[in-house]
Amino acid sequence: MNTHVTIIGAGLGGLTLARVLHVNGIPSTVYEAEPSPAARAQGGMLDIHDYNGQLAIKAADLVDEFDSLILEGRQAMRILDRDGTVLFDKGDDGTGGRPEVQRGELRQMLLDALPADTVRWDHKVTSTRASGDGQYEVAFANGTTIVTNLLVGADGTWSRVRPLLSTATPEYAGTSFIETYLYEADTRHPATAQAVGGGSMGAPMRGKGIQAHRERGDTLHTYVMLAEPLEWFAAIDFSDADAAAARIAREFDGWAPELTALITDGDTGVIHRPHFTLPIGHRWDRVPGVTLVGDAAHVTAPNGEGANLAMLDGAELGQAIAAHPDDVEAAITEYEQAMFPRSTREALDGAEYYKIMHSEDPAKDLIGMLSAGGSAS
Repeated sequence: MNTHVTIIGAGLGGLTLARVLHVNGIPSTVYEAEPSPAARAQGGMLDIHDYNGQLAIKAADLVDEFDSLILEGRQAMRILDRDGTVLFDKGDDGTGGRPEVQRGELRQMLLDALPADTVRWDHKVTSTRASGDGQYEVAFANGTTIVTNLLVGADGTWSRVRPLLSTATPEYAGTSFIETYLYEADTRHPATAQAVGGGSMGAPMRGKGIQAHRERGDTLHTYVMLAEPLEWFAAIDFSDADAAAARIAREFDGWAPELTALITDGDTGVIHRPHFTLPIGHRWDRVPGVTLVGDAAHVTAPNGEGANLAMLDGAELGQAIAAHPDDVEAAITEYEQAMFPRSTREALDGAEYYKIMHSEDPAKDLIGMLSAGGSAS
């Protein structure tokens, strides 16, 4: 066996794939655009589900390490009205099957579990092409190139590997998050901290909403959801943090001050995070020696499943390669035959969630979904 896997992207999907391959004695190299593991913040809280993300953790043989990252109590969830009234409050008894961890800590766990030379930082892909004889050439912005006969795109929404397989391009989903943080919330913003509670909080109205999550320590991470076109956001000068926050807050005039403080009192300014999606059911014909995992394969608007699916994709692809080390095409075919319908199911479920967020009474409909055993994340 001389299989060597080239992975583009050191996110959760790519690193899970590399780790599962390593556990099974198969070498890989991960090429990442960022210059170092600490180049940027890695996002907020993730609930890792027992039916996908946790299966990937088990395949990566990192259950104990994962358990040490879990933030107890963060599965608690509440839904508020715009005036701050608590409409739904579900505590965390530890049995929800969706323990919460910090994304950055989860990524570092995977990095720490790989040989030191696995990830090559500062390798931003500029192009990929089939070079003949079943091989692929990958060119990087630093002037280097590589040639490989087994290429995996784990490089997210704007994947440079995807064009080898598909002409599909992500389109704006019609919604965006505006993201900010409140630090030392319990002492500096006690009313807001109390409104958020011990886990996550959502205050939805038709086409808009304020969401927040309690992270490690005394930090509240805010996601304001707005269903506006990209042009609407382009008219806001996000380089002027105070003015941008004030403009976003105007969309919530009359809301309880403990909720709008999540926007106006943010300690990090506000960042626009538009949502993009590939067509539901996106798939491609088998192309020898190349495939995709995670958002590169099936990005959708956030629905709580993206990171979990990316990790499960990586784990299942790694396991398939380990099971068929001398027949990579059989491995990739096995992986894709499971991945395509799974990602389609989750995208359809996510679309139902976004329908709720555009209904006449999103809070009522969301509470109904939660009461029936569904998830708001």
